[in-house]
Amino acid sequence: MVSSPIYPLRLKPKFDHRLWGGQRLARWLGLPKPLPDDLAEIWLVYADNPILNGPLAGKTLGQAAEELGETLLGSQSLPRYGHDFPQLAKFIDANDRLSIQVHPDDAYAHTVEAHTGFHGKTEAWYILHAEPGATLIYGLKRPSNREEFARAVAEGWLEELVHYLPVHAGDVIFVPAGTLHAINEGILLFEIQQKSDLTYRVYDYNRRGVDGKPRELHLEKALDVIRYEPPAQEKIPPIELEPGRDLLVACPYFALERHHLTSPRVDTTRPTSFETWTVIEGSATVGGEHLRLGQSIVLPAHLGEYRITPEGQATLLRTYYPNLQDDLIIPLRQLGYRDARIAQTVKSA
Repeated sequence: MVSSPIYPLRLKPKFDHRLWGGQRLARWLGLPKPLPDDLAEIWLVYADNPILNGPLAGKTLGQAAEELGETLLGSQSLPRYGHDFPQLAKFIDANDRLSIQVHPDDAYAHTVEAHTGFHGKTEAWYILHAEPGATLIYGLKRPSNREEFARAVAEGWLEELVHYLPVHAGDVIFVPAGTLHAINEGILLFEIQQKSDLTYRVYDYNRRGVDGKPRELHLEKALDVIRYEPPAQEKIPPIELEPGRDLLVACPYFALERHHLTSPRVDTTRPTSFETWTVIEGSATVGGEHLRLGQSIVLPAHLGEYRITPEGQATLLRTYYPNLQDDLIIPLRQLGYRDARIAQTVKSA
């Protein structure tokens, strides 16, 4: 039985400072001075983020999920993750290049890393800003294997084996677990991912941490999970669902949409999934909560009808936990999209 009212949840974001961070994210959001020199990530929606408003204030999102269960989470994530809040949404500012790394899938995380409590980590990136010439490392440029990859790391020629992908603002990149990757300098992005912080560093350009020691690498685990074939697809083409609303990418763990709004509209949550909304241009009121640039809100699955009102114009990103067939593939077919086109944006794994 639900003991708390159902309402939009505002969260206290987590600010994460790392040696590759910078000031771009703080400037973009208009944070008060003095600006930090190493703001690398802002975790917007995460199980450990405290709730700021209403009767649940002071509890974390994860505690609210445990208490409210399906009322908050919806029915679709429960068979896989129970009452665990299954997603993490964040901003990333790469003032310097990140380490070359890889993430495990659920099967590996739930066995080898079971003590951490984390799931696997499939993620997707929406590029908010990219300096001219900015690139990502995205997979390998040719087929390889465990032995050759390990030799490339040991002998110092890994950078000759990886694929460099130029990116621009508006690009969407899907990064399934097992994909070798790195965000290089000059990129600001929004990331949606499974709830996990399992990262296996493969190569870190011989950098040292704040303690002066070389940062830890995790090569043996990385070799276990890397996909040694080049990715079949690089950038994800959006699908227009209706004017001003695009599906950017979807997989079994999340769906990501972009909404350009110029006038108020009324929508309704579905009992199958929670929703998160994040403002990336302008400002808007969602479910009675005013959101400035860079702020997010979580709408419980059983909230029902809510209103979105942009201030002039606004662009927001919406995420939810999908049933690919019922929520996306069948409706997209009804809109006239062929299966081959749908498969470019809706990923089965």
